[in-house]
Parts: sequence; structure tokens; C-alpha cells
Amino acid sequence: MHLVTTDLTAAARPGPPPAGPPLLPAPPGPEALWAHPLVARLAAAGQRLRRLDQDRPWLLDTAVVLVVLVLSCLPDLVHRGGPRGLRAGLTQLPVAGILAFQAALVLPLWWRRRAPSLAYGVIAAVFVVQWSLLVVLRADVALLIALYGLALHGRLRHLPYACAVMAGALGLVAVQVSSLVTVGDALFFLASAATASVALGLALRIRRAHVAALRERAVRLEIERDQRTALAAAAERARVAREMHDIIGHNLSVIIGLADGGAYAADVNPGRGKEALQLIAGTGREALGEMRRMLGVLREDDEGSGLRPQPGLADLADLCERVRAAGPQVTYRTGGDLESLDLGAQLVVYRIAQEALTNSLKHAGSGTTARLRITVDGPAVAVRVEDTGPPGGGPDVPAPADTQGQGLAGMRERAALYAGSVTAGPRPGGGWTVEALLTLSPPAAAPGPPPPTPLPGTPTPPADPEGLSS
Repeated sequence: MHLVTTDLTAAARPGPPPAGPPLLPAPPGPEALWAHPLVARLAAAGQRLRRLDQDRPWLLDTAVVLVVLVLSCLPDLVHRGGPRGLRAGLTQLPVAGILAFQAALVLPLWWRRRAPSLAYGVIAAVFVVQWSLLVVLRADVALLIALYGLALHGRLRHLPYACAVMAGALGLVAVQVSSLVTVGDALFFLASAATASVALGLALRIRRAHVAALRERAVRLEIERDQRTALAAAAERARVAREMHDIIGHNLSVIIGLADGGAYAADVNPGRGKEALQLIAGTGREALGEMRRMLGVLREDDEGSGLRPQPGLADLADLCERVRAAGPQVTYRTGGDLESLDLGAQLVVYRIAQEALTNSLKHAGSGTTARLRITVDGPAVAVRVEDTGPPGGGPDVPAPADTQGQGLAGMRERAALYAGSVTAGPRPGGGWTVEALLTLSPPAAAPGPPPPTPLPGTPTPPADPEGLSS
């Protein structure tokens, strides 16, 4: 026990860490590799080179030709006859002949990106003629560069023919140097170099195609995002326009009706005229408040200030009272379970009733009689508004001018949200009728978990018809 206590005390005492093997640094991940200063500088240099190549493509083509001339053609002129180990048995050309072959091999590389198949064909023909004459030049590397350019920039259907030509040319070279190197070893070395050229060209081609596809997809996604934003803005503008039409149209119709009644009663009953002016002021304030609340939602700095819930069925009594104050006689009846309607359906019903009553006041005048009835029958909701038309109008009252305007279109759009329809037309005996039918889909029952699968050999429990197990 004493030994254990001593060890614990010593372990708790501060001091240098125990000696042990040094910790190995964590292997660098992709993020650490890309954050390395050397890699960042190389990436920046590559971007600058690509931009320069896009602006002046002839510079890179000229640079490739000059590099090949310096690294391969100058040594051929200094050490004539080819490499020292291959000079025996080879054709010795004069300087003019060497320059002619070098120019024929290297200069076509200037067109390796604009006409890759033609450049490769010219270089391959010169290569075959050169080796047929047993002439060895370091400028033969131009054939591999041309094959790489064809794989990167040329038509892919030309690549198999180019590979076949390359195989024949490499076979000729292997036969010509068979006295020094076995044909198999020569073909292996030459085929490896040709395969590397084709693989590098195809790899860069695939990478460029992949980057181009990603850029195209990014552009397409940006366009789709802008389109979705524009559609959402258009839908919001349409919604605000419908709400403003309902608010302004209804309240202005009430104000006009009250003003007409007040002007008529100003000489007969001054008290009635004063009451009409007070109602006009109250209706105007309420309309102004609703407009401020509607427009305040569109301002981010006033979000949540002065807001109140959207109107519902509980506000229909106040709606009828406002219309009734303008002169018309309004009767309001309901049937069914109104409490079962959600807030969205209540707003649709309220706006349809508001628009229909406003049209009755606008077109039939303050002397009409309007009847509003809302019936809920299961998932179906019926809204019916009818008026008797202007006094003395009779059955030949012309149709309201708003039958195809913003009001009826707005009612139909609202009803379409609940798979409903709106019909409007003249009423027998005079007047006008608006009827809307909405369909409220019941919520789908959530699927329950599947019954457990009994294990093999487990007896099946007997049925429980009386429900005793619950």
C-alpha cells in the first residue's frame, strides 16, 4: 500500500515528461499540401501561364520549338553522327542534311495544337525516312511531342491510326539498332516512351474536360438560382398585389359608399352625416394601418414591428359590419364545423368573401341586399355571396366590369391553392352571385412500424379479438 501511494505521489509531482520514443509528425493532408508556399507559388505561376497562353497562344508554341532546337538540335550539330555508342554503321550526313532533317522534325511542332494530326503525320513521315537512311538524331523526340499533342488536342478517332503509325516506326527503329540492342529491349523502351506520351496527353485532356464540365455546371446552377429568385420575387409581388387589391379595393369601396350616404344625409340629417364622416375616418385609418403592416413585411429593418395575424373567420363579422355601415344590408350565415379550418383556409375564405362583398358594394350600390353564407361539409368548404343588385335594376342588370379583372382572378388563384374553383354570374331575378368551392385534403396518416418478424421455431401467439392485451 505504501509503494502504491509513493508512486502516485511521484506521478502527480510536476517534472519533466518521461523519456520515450519521439512522436512522429502527422502526415500532411491535402489541405496542408495545397497550403505549402512552394505549391502555392507553382499554382500561381501556372495560372499566369494559362492566362498568357489564352492571350498569346503563339508564344507557347514558339517556346516549345525553341526548347527542342536548343536541347536536341545543337548537340546533333556538335556531336555529328549521333550518340557515341551508335555511330558505328550509321550514315554520316553533312551539316546541310542534318539541318534539313532537324527543321523537318521540329518546325511542324509549331502547329501541334492548331493541326495536331497534320503535324504528327509530317513528323512521322520524316522520322521514317530518316531511320530508313540509318540517320540518328536527338530531334527524334519531336515525334513523342507530336503524339502527345495529338492525344491532347486532336480528334480521338485519329489516335488509333497514330498509334499504329508509331508502332510501325518504332519497329523500324528496333530493327535498325538490333546489332547493338536486342529487338525486345528496344521495343520495350520505345513503347514505354510512346505510351507515356499518349497517357499524359489523355490525362490532361480528361482533366480539362472535367474542369469544363464543372464550370458549365456552376454557370447552370447560377442561372437556375437566379431564375428561382426571379420566380420567387414574381410570386411575392403577385401575392402582395392581391393583398393590396383586397385591402385598398374593399376599404375604398366602403369609403365611397359612406361618402355618398353622408353627402345625401348632410341636408336631411346632419347627425347622420357626422356619423358617416367618422366611419370614413375610421375605415381610412384601418386601411392605412393594413397597408403599413403589409409593406412593413417587405422591409428588413422593420421586421416584426406592428404585425398582427392575418384575418380569419372571426373577422368576418367586422367585415360585414363595415360593409353594412356603407349602406347595404348584409346577412351572414354559417354552417358546419368552422373550427376545423386551418389559418390558411380561413384567410382564403375571408379574402374571397371580402372581394365578393366589395364587388357587390361597388357595382350594386349602397341600396342592395347581400347575403354571405359559409358552409363546411367535411373536407369541402362552400362560400356563397349573392346580392339583389341595385334597387329597381331587375333581371337585366349588366355584368360587373370586374368579372374578368384582378378581383375575380385573385379569388380564383386563392381557391386554386385548395383545389377549388370560383364561379360568378347573374342571379335569377336580378343581382349577382359568387360561389367558391374549396377542398381541404385530410392529413395523411403516418405509416406505423412494420410488425416484428418472428424467429424460426417461435410459436405464433393466438389472436386477441377482445383486445385484452392492450
